[in-house]
Formats: sequence, structure tokens, C-alpha cells
Amino acid sequence: MDHVRAKYPGIQVIVHPECRWEVCQKADALGSTERLIQLVEDAPDGSTFAIGTEIHLVNRLAKRFAAPEMGNKKIITLDDSGCLCTTMYRISPQHLAWALENLIEGRVVNQIQVKRQVKAWARVALDRMLEV
Repeated sequence: MDHVRAKYPGIQVIVHPECRWEVCQKADALGSTERLIQLVEDAPDGSTFAIGTEIHLVNRLAKRFAAPEMGNKKIITLDDSGCLCTTMYRISPQHLAWALENLIEGRVVNQIQVKRQVKAWARVALDRMLEV
């Protein structure tokens, strides 16, 4: 993060809470995907952001907000390695429809089961994200 701030003085660094603790501590703001989008939407024209979240979201926001009618906002990724969330990347409208159709028919597909302790801490993380 320090290298991004050095290269782009005045840049706002916003991150998803799933980033490493150290990154969250140094960020200007953190929040859910919806919150990150809202921060960019509400920013003054010409604002510059480094966003720490899944690369496809960063790319969509960069394209969307670069347009003059959207404020000529510059958006870059905080992580040069791309921060690809392979699980989210596999989600498609077709797979979602398939899962929902199965649920309607009373079948649970692709059910994820985790250990009780993992589940408890995952709930803590989700609750904290929803608080933000």
C-alpha cells in the first residue's frame, strides 16, 4: 500500500474487509462491495482510488467511472498480482439458475459444510462486514 501512496499522492485507498489485517488498518475506508461502490459514486469528480478487492470488480469500476459523465475518476487495483477470487470468478448466471432450480425442487446442490469453529468465526466476520 505504501508504494501506491508514494506513486499517487492523495490517492484514497479503500478495501474489502477480507483483506489482510495490516491492509485494513492502513486503508482510508473499508466496507462491503456495495460500500466500496458507494464510496466511489459519492466521491468528487476527478478522485483517485486504489481498491483492494477482487480484480474484476476493480476493472468494472475503473471502466464505469472513467467516463466524463461519471466524474473522470481514476481507479486502480491495490494489488498488482490481480487479487483474483477464483470462487467468485466461477459464478455464472447459468450456475446460479441451476442451483436455484434445484432448491425449488427440494434438492440442495453444492452444499458447503465447515467445522463448527470455522463456522463461528465466519459468522463473526460476516457480522462485522454487515456492521460497516
